[in-house]
Amino acid sequence: MNIRTGVEAPYKTYLAEDELPKAWYNIRADMKKKPAPMLNPATLKPVTAEELERVFCRESVRQEFDDTTPQIPIPQPIRDFYRMYRPSPLIRAYFLEKALGTPAKLYYKFEGNNTSGSHKLNSAIAQAYYAKEQGLTDVTTETGAGQWGTALSMASAFFGLKCHVYMVKCSYEQKPFRREVMRTYGADVTPSPSMTTDIGKKINAEHPGTTGSLGCAISEAVERALKLPDARYLLGSVLNQVCLHQSVIGLETEAALKKLGEKPDVIIGCAGGGSNLSGLIAPFMGEKLRGEENYRIIAVEPASCPSFTRGRYAYDFCDTGRVCPLQKMYTLGSSFIPSPSHAGGLRYHGMSAMLSELYDQGLIEARAVEQTSVFEAATTFARTEGTLPAPESAHAIRAAIDEALRCKAENKAETIVFGLTGTGYFDMVAYGRYNDGAMDDFPPSDEALAESFAQLPEVPAAG
Repeated sequence: MNIRTGVEAPYKTYLAEDELPKAWYNIRADMKKKPAPMLNPATLKPVTAEELERVFCRESVRQEFDDTTPQIPIPQPIRDFYRMYRPSPLIRAYFLEKALGTPAKLYYKFEGNNTSGSHKLNSAIAQAYYAKEQGLTDVTTETGAGQWGTALSMASAFFGLKCHVYMVKCSYEQKPFRREVMRTYGADVTPSPSMTTDIGKKINAEHPGTTGSLGCAISEAVERALKLPDARYLLGSVLNQVCLHQSVIGLETEAALKKLGEKPDVIIGCAGGGSNLSGLIAPFMGEKLRGEENYRIIAVEPASCPSFTRGRYAYDFCDTGRVCPLQKMYTLGSSFIPSPSHAGGLRYHGMSAMLSELYDQGLIEARAVEQTSVFEAATTFARTEGTLPAPESAHAIRAAIDEALRCKAENKAETIVFGLTGTGYFDMVAYGRYNDGAMDDFPPSDEALAESFAQLPEVPAAG
């Protein structure tokens, strides 16, 4: 019995090392209606593998286009690296349950037990491995809150690659220690938009004093990759390949729940570009697509960057500089630059094409929450469960608490699973503003969104 809680169930559920997934699960294989293809903005025709290989690694492109293979084997060197920090624990939030007085069972999958402090390392090591296998010497990327930049810096150091990171300017300024971790791993880190690229100069000229966005940083990173010899651009979210790699989260979650004899009623994840959410829900969505189960799946996004809840399902550029392909997704418009929200990892203007299609089919719910409410939930979680959550993760915590309180009001003993994507120990500026009562909410106005929507590219309906 757990002395502190007086309950029989284990507080943390770990899988054995030999239970680490041997293959990633590809949600698209079970989708009857597949995500729309990327388009070449010049021709409005589907992008070819050859075109994408100018920017991405060959194997990453192969995975990006694979809509039919359900199980994609994880190369042994990647599994060996995963053993450094995986399998990660599934934790029963007994203390949070008690504080809320809810009959619901709350479980969270904790992805912060590695140096990057988040789930991002799951894909970073895979993409770095493919870059090394291809004989590349350099990789470029963007980062918002810094978790992805940290993860790729670590993975690049492991494989002897030079890593160039463009960090969203407001996060670069708010989270100096995160960038120092990247530099410790050997990466060079540039605040974006910068004056080191043509696109950065253009964005700065058009938006003087801008705090940046992931769309801006992506444009700069792609430009840098195209100008460096033996370099490719690696992305930490949104793309099919990234969602694929992150499926290890959900596969482990499913296996741990089976050990406990549990099935979730509600699955909740924060949503920025979609990597964490898609990874957590992967096997459960597969069951839902095959008609085996009918889980409630909730995507939680910031009210300051509400791609699902206030965006449009349309073809749009994947970056602010408009150098990347067009993708059909829920988007706020590639020209949209969100306010300086503290959830830097959720500042992307669009959403994963795969998740967008699932949302459009009504298979996923979505809600937007304001950051003061998010930090209130984060504080409650820290005081009860003992871990300081990342602001991004706290969006999922906010919704999990709300669902637990709903269960209390309805006297329902539902099982709720949510993702704790990482820790918030580099986010103390944000926590300080919340503790001082100086935090504001910055939802965009209808006028600002209308202005951004007006700049969406015109794509024929048959596109």
